[in-house]
Amino acid sequence: MAFALRCARLIDVEAGELQTDRTVLVEGERISAVRPGSAPVPEGVEVIDLGRATLCPGLIDLHTHLIGIAACGDPVQEIKQSAAQQAFESIGHARDTLLSGFTTVRDVGAFRAFVDVALRDAIESGLVLGPRMAVAGAYVTVSSGSGMITGLAHDVELPREFRFGSVRGVDDVRERVREILHGGADLIKLIGTGAVMATGTVPGAPELTEAQMRAAVEEAAHYGAHVAVHAHGAEGIKRAVRAGARSIEHGCYLDDEGIALMLEHGTYLSCDIWWSDWLAENADAAGFDAEAQLKNDQATETQREAFAKAVRAGVKIGFGTDAGGFPHGMQARQLATMCAYGMTPLQALRAATLTSAECMGWEDRVGSITPGKYADLIAVPGTSDDVAAFTDVRFVMKGGQVVKNELT
Repeated sequence: MAFALRCARLIDVEAGELQTDRTVLVEGERISAVRPGSAPVPEGVEVIDLGRATLCPGLIDLHTHLIGIAACGDPVQEIKQSAAQQAFESIGHARDTLLSGFTTVRDVGAFRAFVDVALRDAIESGLVLGPRMAVAGAYVTVSSGSGMITGLAHDVELPREFRFGSVRGVDDVRERVREILHGGADLIKLIGTGAVMATGTVPGAPELTEAQMRAAVEEAAHYGAHVAVHAHGAEGIKRAVRAGARSIEHGCYLDDEGIALMLEHGTYLSCDIWWSDWLAENADAAGFDAEAQLKNDQATETQREAFAKAVRAGVKIGFGTDAGGFPHGMQARQLATMCAYGMTPLQALRAATLTSAECMGWEDRVGSITPGKYADLIAVPGTSDDVAAFTDVRFVMKGGQVVKNELT
């Protein structure tokens, strides 16, 4: 089908400006033209009048976990469900994510290997409503590290699907990377340091060596895949950057040396600086233990200050939220936090669109309202100066199909 979307305002993230009175033409899955609102509409094209709303590229979240029970602090819940149960539950997570305006996500790992691959494929085939997904398949992690289900008795051995990415030496890393990519993953997720939410691990402590990370980057490159690295601690961050990671996830203890290295290497920062607010209010009800809550309290302001320094320095900032740690569909709340810590509204929206698309290597298909790209478009009331409006997305189009319209 062909559509003409008329809007009072349009956010041009490439130019970094708010345009007024525009019409976006859509043919099939793609954007065909962007014209003044007064331009005539070709015959046979269905007009969708968005009124006073602001049209924006579909948002992108670089750090989601659509598989597993959302907003649950008890890791043992992972083994109380079958793979089939997790897959069915993820359908709702995918739907909520798309309808909240996130038309693309990078899903960066699940404890049970390859359920994310199945979800991605179900969405691509049209069986399930959800965002475009690039998936990590399984965590690459040390055997007792933050990519494992921790806190279990020492004599409990989990099934292989929960240990699929567990590694020891460099050769082991190469083998796991190949197996994960052969299993259908689009990218590799390394667990480079301890985690805030993993029982018994220390967020600042390195868990993978630089040589192991470099091996993963080299092996992934043979398949055209990028590597995202979970790294809270300063040393783990620097190891990952020097090893060639595409992005640093979390970055709580990012220091000046790490920032300089990220600038030198062109590394992206995906920093989940909002969800600790949700955690502070909901931790007990969600079952997060005292250790996790203490580590979260210790890391929150440090992470936000590191984020602000990275913004000032000019590090490439993407948009990653750790959705799944909190309920899916709430990700846009992070935009306001990014603005509170140094970004303008347009910078924050650019992070959540074009810059995140570039981080994924998908800038040729998503991330801006540009002819030739997928017609992944959203509309919100108000203007781009009010990022709170993006928590109330009224219109969603994905690939030229309207999946939500509460404006007409």
